[in-house]
Amino acid sequence: MIQLYGLRMSNYYSLVKALLVEKEVDFEEVKAPPTQEEDNLVRTPMGKMPSIGVDGGYMSESLAIASYLDRVQPEPALLPGDAFAAGKVVELACHLKLDVELVARRCLPEAFFGGKVSDETKESTRADLAKGMKALDRIFVGDPYAAGEELTLADFYTFYTFGLSGGIVQKIFGEDILEGHPKIQGVMARMAEHPSVARVEAEKAS
Repeated sequence: MIQLYGLRMSNYYSLVKALLVEKEVDFEEVKAPPTQEEDNLVRTPMGKMPSIGVDGGYMSESLAIASYLDRVQPEPALLPGDAFAAGKVVELACHLKLDVELVARRCLPEAFFGGKVSDETKESTRADLAKGMKALDRIFVGDPYAAGEELTLADFYTFYTFGLSGGIVQKIFGEDILEGHPKIQGVMARMAEHPSVARVEAEKAS
């Protein structure tokens, strides 16, 4: 059985949990906050969430874990069978993570944890988010799913990217990050009702 380490508050933890549920892979949740303690660094070299344990070995980073899960449990597939189409799904997931979620995360301390970020950081975040959203619009299909006709890994990344980023942008700037992005809004609504995601979100709130 796979051990899933982290905390339910983490969007990447929730993403990986949703993938495990989607794949119907047996797993157990192990509470493990992000620390620099040695026992945690053995599992995840930067001390981040989440990580998984598999037969005494460990793996971190959501994209790596998703790739592993697609190999050990091919159905339902997270990536298309066509090599180029699969690459486009990963490309979309990378842009969601790097150009939206990680950009918005710069303001996370002030948005949710009572900290402060500088005005310069807020200005650069706003500018870089606008650039990232424009880039995303170029490759986001949303008809009906993020990468096209089939549910893929990119849909899970979409939901958990904007679940966090949307909250940060609303708190810091008083804006809706998805205003003017109907294709992404549609995928968000569809994924909120998707069984694996709905279960993860319900358990998070319990």
